[in-house]
Amino acid sequence: MAVKRDYYEVLGVQRNASEEEIKKAYRRLAFQYHPDRNKDPQAEETFKEVNEAYEVLSNSEKRAAYDRYGHRGAEGLGRGFEGFDFGGFGDIFDTFFGGATAAHHRPQSGADLRYDLTLSFEEAVFGCEKELDALRIEFCSHCQGTGSRPGSQPSRCPTCRGTGQTRRVQQSFFGHFVNVTTCEQCHGEGILLTDPCPNCRGQGRERRRRKIVVHIPAGVDNGSQIRLTGEGDVGQRGGRPGNLYVVIKVESHPFFHREEHDIIYDLPITFPQAALGDEVEVPTLNGSATIKIPPGTQSGKTITLKGRGVPYIRDSGRGDQFVRVWVVTPQDPTEEQKRLLRELAKTLGKAEIPRHDKGFFGRIKDAFGT
Repeated sequence: MAVKRDYYEVLGVQRNASEEEIKKAYRRLAFQYHPDRNKDPQAEETFKEVNEAYEVLSNSEKRAAYDRYGHRGAEGLGRGFEGFDFGGFGDIFDTFFGGATAAHHRPQSGADLRYDLTLSFEEAVFGCEKELDALRIEFCSHCQGTGSRPGSQPSRCPTCRGTGQTRRVQQSFFGHFVNVTTCEQCHGEGILLTDPCPNCRGQGRERRRRKIVVHIPAGVDNGSQIRLTGEGDVGQRGGRPGNLYVVIKVESHPFFHREEHDIIYDLPITFPQAALGDEVEVPTLNGSATIKIPPGTQSGKTITLKGRGVPYIRDSGRGDQFVRVWVVTPQDPTEEQKRLLRELAKTLGKAEIPRHDKGFFGRIKDAFGT
């Protein structure tokens, strides 16, 4: 009579191995020595040995008896390999041997939804509340999600007896295998609808429009997203509902331009205002403000209004408003204006191009007259 090898040695694990380590070792060896994949004549015997070792070491009671009394202790608590149920490892044999395991009544989360919302420039800056008209999947309003006509009850599936799974024992020359598959009659639900709901046709769900109020925080911009948790499609079999993501699009403003949290405003002024200076009123997001134009202002100069920009979403305070000054040249001056401009031109002379520093070698060149 052949002497049995130590079960820990068979699986290639230490005696203090965890359940997860034992399971991983078993999966690896089952792949390696399964007769359908390994045509070595010895593979069948090794496969039996691996399964026998796993049956004992994966069972805490049998493992304790084996650790204390060896093979006799384990045999006193169970029969070993014969009739071993592979239902817990259906995912492995699905891949290699074409089996199937039912995902029985597994909760399924609802789908996430997207809603594109257009805001005015001011609404995005200061925040607002909007009512959304969202189309989503909800529980049927007629049967409350049961799928059965109100007043009727579903019946237990006679094929799987309410388990949602069918088990078929297959006999082979190296033992019994239990093949677990989804019940074809109830499709894994475990129940049959004898009188389906006429509104949802037994689905338990329907697509409906729902009014949802959303708070838009101050400072959102193009592409900002607001997540409304649980406002997406309803889940199945107790799964959580999906989320609704509101994606923001902001309309342009007639004269303000936004750059992140700052506001840009272009102010046209006349040549006398630029030359002599002036005080002018400019629009801001909070009414008008008075700014001073310094004498000799050049076109393109920027004047800053602190704290007149867009509020920060996750912080206190606001950005700034920048007033960019542009000197406007008259396009169609009158004869009197032309005369005055000619007189002014005589006093101003010709404009000179600013002379830039030529650098060290340029100054040497000028010194030698070359």
